[in-house]
Amino acid sequence: MQRILFAPVSILAGLLAAAIGKRVFDRVWATFDHDDPPSPSHREAPWAKLALALVIEGAIFRLVRGLADRGSREVAAKMTGTWPGKHE
Repeated sequence: MQRILFAPVSILAGLLAAAIGKRVFDRVWATFDHDDPPSPSHREAPWAKLALALVIEGAIFRLVRGLADRGSREVAAKMTGTWPGKHE
C-alpha cells in the first residue's frame, strides 16, 4: 500500500529533479563553451565535445535525481513513520 502512496511523490520528485538538473547542466556547460551543448542528432558535433557534454549531463542528472529521491523518501518516512524502500 505504501508503494502506491509513494509513487506520485516519487514521480513529482523525478520531474523536479530533471528540471533542476537541466538548469545546472546549462550553467556548468556555459563554463566550458559559450555555444549550446551538442546533441547526438547534431551532424557537425565533434565526437570529443559530444562525449564530454553527455558525460557531464549524465553525472549531473544522476546526482540531482539521487538526491531528490533520497529527500522524498526521508520526507515520506517522517510523514508515515516507515521507510518507503529497501532496508539495508
